[in-house]
Amino acid sequence: MSYLGLDKEKTSKTVDELNVLLADYHLYYQKLRNFHWNVIGKNFFDLHEKFEELYDDAKLKVDEIAERILTLRYTPISNLTDYLKTSNLKESKADLTDYEMIETLLKDHGTLLKQMRSVVETADKAGDEGTIDLIGAYIRELEKTSWMLDAWKMKTTDSHKSSK
Repeated sequence: MSYLGLDKEKTSKTVDELNVLLADYHLYYQKLRNFHWNVIGKNFFDLHEKFEELYDDAKLKVDEIAERILTLRYTPISNLTDYLKTSNLKESKADLTDYEMIETLLKDHGTLLKQMRSVVETADKAGDEGTIDLIGAYIRELEKTSWMLDAWKMKTTDSHKSSK
């Protein structure tokens, strides 16, 4: 760890949190594939495309998280059994309605954001700005995606809350 100037013991705690996030992202990715394949109804075209956009993004994040773990000189978990055992997320059925799919993703986003914040907090204690920078960008992106999905499920008669 000397080449990064990080404390190995503190970094191992960050890696533990990153491995949970890696497992979470694998289940999230597969859930998005499930929804992409199985969405039906009048929102098919929009959601089919959106789910593909989201799983393409998740696939990149899976790779970046694993590479960050490798950069920290640890081994990322890399088999389905460990992902299922480690992840905060659960698998989803294929027969959900489009609205249930969005609700499920928003719930998962809350779980992912909580885990990302845990990674950032642990990395901060280790002085690991590289991990903080990587995951901080993920937080910003997922918050925006969550807002958009939440707006999708709103009625056109709904409105945003006033700050006053």
